[in-house]
Amino acid sequence: MVTLLAKYVNSERGLIDRTIFYDKDIYQQELEQIFGRCWLLVGHESQVPNPNDFFAYYMGEDPILLTKDSKGKLHTFLNMCRHRGNRICRADAGNAPSFMCTYHGWTFATDGKLIGVPGYKEAYFEELDRSQWALVEARTETYKGLVFATWDQKAPKLIDYLGDFAWYMDTLLDRRSGGTELLGGAHKWTMNMNWKFGADNFSGDGYHTIITHGSTRYIGQNSASPTSVINSDKERVHVTLSNGHGWNGGFRGDRSEIPPGQVAGADAVLKQYYMDTYPEALRRLGSLRAQNFSFLPANIFPNSTFATMARNWHPRGPEKTEIWSYRIVDKEAPEEVKKILRVQQTHGFSPSGNVEQDDGNNFLQCTAAAKSPIGRKYPIVQSMGLGHEWKSELVPGLISNNIGEANQRSMYARWAEIMDAPSWDQIKIEPRTWAKE
Repeated sequence: MVTLLAKYVNSERGLIDRTIFYDKDIYQQELEQIFGRCWLLVGHESQVPNPNDFFAYYMGEDPILLTKDSKGKLHTFLNMCRHRGNRICRADAGNAPSFMCTYHGWTFATDGKLIGVPGYKEAYFEELDRSQWALVEARTETYKGLVFATWDQKAPKLIDYLGDFAWYMDTLLDRRSGGTELLGGAHKWTMNMNWKFGADNFSGDGYHTIITHGSTRYIGQNSASPTSVINSDKERVHVTLSNGHGWNGGFRGDRSEIPPGQVAGADAVLKQYYMDTYPEALRRLGSLRAQNFSFLPANIFPNSTFATMARNWHPRGPEKTEIWSYRIVDKEAPEEVKKILRVQQTHGFSPSGNVEQDDGNNFLQCTAAAKSPIGRKYPIVQSMGLGHEWKSELVPGLISNNIGEANQRSMYARWAEIMDAPSWDQIKIEPRTWAKE
């Protein structure tokens, strides 16, 4: 049997067959193999702070409800009545002790149990075993405020799935004792693009920044020159991590005279906030992460992107993606700081944002090229920096220059591995290994 890895993904040369971005059969296999069994981001604990709170989201194309039951336990349920399949909840969020299907009235508690069936005595003659028809539930685990779920009961533990990515993720989630929260609601929009182009770009594409976002230099959002970016001095790097994840950001070694990474480019209020909270971050993260790293674009395989935002690329077909994007902030940050961060999010990474518009146009054109009868005959080339990655004794992962495509090669290799594997027993998992600081 010819595997997808052998047929479509050539990691040794950095070549990707464009078929994987438009083929309908491959897309259906993705829904089963990738979105049906990987850990997927489904929310943040701040979205369901109270008993009986709920929030509607998606896992792939499956609508789900993230709930906190009356006892305070988190659940992730398929938003589907077990009777005929109608959605049991059509609200985006709220608080309710139960969900009643508006078709025939079957009612479910926030712990998923079927608690009400009209005509249970008269029509079912009390022969319906209600315990067998609870809501379909996914496994749910959390990491420092973020909530993840998987449909596959044999999937590895979330902490092992995240692997060494968690070490970097802490620079966003664990700077302060109060943790983080999502600020306000989500920006939601749909684009005619394949979901993988968004995940690919945020996993580590420093190459596009100065070209695609060149206009942002004129409005003060980007001060770098093309020469400074291409001739990287390795203070900005990509890190290829286990299990298909990718991160990119600052890395200058352990030098105490360097201020916190978050300060660079911030306005006066944000600078003061990060300087004021730096001692706390230093205690929690250690000098290396507190002084050097700001959490810049990264991707948890398959489709969860982080930068200043938390985002999912929800597939809606091989050529359509629904994007949900939130601002993530320190929960204990002053309201003035949160307001500034919210405005930054809107100006940059929102449907009308300066940066988002640039990226979106690229994703649209790349998806169209994959479908083009002639264009799809020629592979994507992602060979930049191939063989020039290195290891560091200071940080986990395989490091490469900011201008490189190692993270993309890793992401697509992982995609092919999971697509080919019949179960998690055949998928390699590298658990978290990093213990320093």
